[in-house]
Amino acid sequence: MRVLCLGESLVDLICERPVRRLSEADAFVPHFGGAMANVCVIAARHGADVALAGGAGDDPWGRWLRGRLEQEGVGLDWFRLVEGAPTPLAFVTVDPEGEPDFLIYGGGIHAAMTAFAPRMPDAVRASRALVIASNTLLDERERQVTLDARASMLEQGKPVVFDPNLRLHRWENPGRAVTLARECLPGLFLLKCNRREAELLSGEPNPEAAAAGLLAGGVRNVVITLGAEGAMLRGAVRANVPGVAARTVNATGAGDALLGVLIARLAASDFYPAAIAAGLGEAVAEAARATERWGAT
Repeated sequence: MRVLCLGESLVDLICERPVRRLSEADAFVPHFGGAMANVCVIAARHGADVALAGGAGDDPWGRWLRGRLEQEGVGLDWFRLVEGAPTPLAFVTVDPEGEPDFLIYGGGIHAAMTAFAPRMPDAVRASRALVIASNTLLDERERQVTLDARASMLEQGKPVVFDPNLRLHRWENPGRAVTLARECLPGLFLLKCNRREAELLSGEPNPEAAAAGLLAGGVRNVVITLGAEGAMLRGAVRANVPGVAARTVNATGAGDALLGVLIARLAASDFYPAAIAAGLGEAVAEAARATERWGAT
């Protein structure tokens, strides 16, 4: 059965040279984007049967995104192009250290999630596992769909994976983002977060202490990415994986690439926890490769 991924797809318009601020950008190149859409593409490339729940606008950009998802083998049963809703566009600039900054226009994801809401119970019943992120917690309508899907999956005893992906600048109240992310933790099969997110969610600056706190809060397994230092896994299985050298130009899709590989390995093992440890080295390497290209996929 498929893994259901709930989230956004959008067009990343990337300035393909390092700049310190948007005013320095002189050209933008379109790339496939959206955190959960990236996860789906990477997972599908690694053999997983995944479906993306959400959508885009029924416009040329939305049709371009849908075509790319179809070409990559991502399931589109729960993906919809919504008439009159603009496909989101993200203007992306990247500083000399490879760290991105985003300016997003268009709210097509809101309309797509509203359209998906009545079909959510059917999607959950038809899926083996659920992957969510905080990007669909921002708006009240899509937040309710996300939380209902999570609750329904847990009630059915199916695994839920959560990537906080905390883009705090998108929130009027950053503290609200952290609070909502914390509310998603109990019962999770897997939490994937970076070092800063682990600290925000646990209150512990040390990754080891943060992992212990997150496990105590009801998470079964937690992967904390450590940038150039690699990643650590704590929970039913423990693992430490060193970083892989990379010539970084854009770190935007690193976490998405890592999670996509882990989803593929978990799906192949029917969500056996040891598969996280077995696939973590491959996932870290995929994340390193993702930083060496301008587009996440």
